[in-house]
Amino acid sequence: MPADEAVADSALDAPRRLRGQARARAALRKPANWAQLVRFGTVGASGYVINLAVFALLVHGVGVDKGIAATCAFVVALSNNFAWNRVWTFRASEVHAGFQAARFCTVSLAAFGLNLVVLYTLVDGFGVAEVPAQAIAIAAATPLNFIGNKLWSFKA
Repeated sequence: MPADEAVADSALDAPRRLRGQARARAALRKPANWAQLVRFGTVGASGYVINLAVFALLVHGVGVDKGIAATCAFVVALSNNFAWNRVWTFRASEVHAGFQAARFCTVSLAAFGLNLVVLYTLVDGFGVAEVPAQAIAIAAATPLNFIGNKLWSFKA
């Protein structure tokens, strides 16, 4: 692409960026959005405990590989989180559950991909113990999960 076209494209993107920044600032000023974030965090905390409990049970109690254990823990926590986020966090029960579940699973799988990258990096690359590494990996994926679910899975 010639330099003139790149400058022109950049100039056209500026109003879009400004609109996006204005939307973000407006969203941050709404108390309802903060309350929703707190509810999401509460649901996420329950999913976090469920995820770590299932992961620890499978790794230490049954001797399952960390990747398989993380996948099983993810599925159990995913079910819990979908139900509570749909009914309580986003109060989005007027839309068909199957439609929301498909989007929720898509967002959650993207976050889970990030979770696995962080988990394996911490365990295999830095020697962090598996359960603390999983705790860090879940926390690292949480922002992606909230934004994706708020703006896509359960959008009002």
